[in-house]
Amino acid sequence: MAARAPHGSNQPPKIIVKKIYIEAHGAHHGGAWKVAYADFVTAMMAFFLLLWILGATTEKQRRGIADYFSPTLVNMKENSAGSNGMFGGSSITDKDNYPHRASQTGTKSLTIPVGATGGANIGSGEKGSLKARLTAEDQRNFDEMKRKLEQAMKSPAFAKLASHVKFIQTRDGLRIDLVDDADYSMFALGTTQLVPEASNLIGMIAGSVKGMENPIMIRGHTDNLAYGNPLAMNNWMLSTGRAEATRRRLATGGLMEDRFYRIEGVADREPMIANNPADPRNRRVSITLLYRAGSFDDGGSTSIRTSPGGLSK
Repeated sequence: MAARAPHGSNQPPKIIVKKIYIEAHGAHHGGAWKVAYADFVTAMMAFFLLLWILGATTEKQRRGIADYFSPTLVNMKENSAGSNGMFGGSSITDKDNYPHRASQTGTKSLTIPVGATGGANIGSGEKGSLKARLTAEDQRNFDEMKRKLEQAMKSPAFAKLASHVKFIQTRDGLRIDLVDDADYSMFALGTTQLVPEASNLIGMIAGSVKGMENPIMIRGHTDNLAYGNPLAMNNWMLSTGRAEATRRRLATGGLMEDRFYRIEGVADREPMIANNPADPRNRRVSITLLYRAGSFDDGGSTSIRTSPGGLSK
């Protein structure tokens, strides 16, 4: 580039050369770090997903996940139809652990009846079953027997004892409680000897239930008044002895030995007057007419056997 010469000078113009140097950068570094970062994020996501699964699933579901990725046991179809995938065919949100996949071999509407609730009566049905028929028949017999006993106790011979007899419907059958009070006791004080009036009453009960087939359970109760020497006599022995005395009186009234299902004494452990264990009304004998076999629940007393003497084992 030539500059203008100064005035009055014949010197040639100065030439100024401007050089621009452009430095060459290195080759492009690429996106390898991005791939590494993406792998790290993916690994962290998988880690947190694993933590969530461990906290949101049951042991059975976790076993199903492990078998899905590394199957070692053939137990994928043990519990429900179509359980041939992760979680055994069900999902984490399944409330009743029943699968709802398109590939399952059955549906809930096909395998579980509409309105089914389960419980002790499952499989019995409301009508036409042996259980329902026997229960209804037993209940009619209980009501008729109760009516006859209440009518008989209006006679002068039993009028004194009418207030001491209570009929209570339970889940096992009809219970007849013979209850003491402060003025009257069914047994001589501290013994297993029935007083004459109570003996006659139990004989009348025997005659009322003799024609029925229902098994009988007898339970003796006492108050909590203790004996001076519990090793010689105690409330356990007294309550059991009174239950056995009641059984013997029913037997002499015509009841066959195989009618007696369970004889037991519970001392003062089941008081009628819970806030006053010493109350004389806690002294009582309970005679329960049980529903016949096949009509009462399997839980509870159905597994109890009686010895030839009638005492429970």
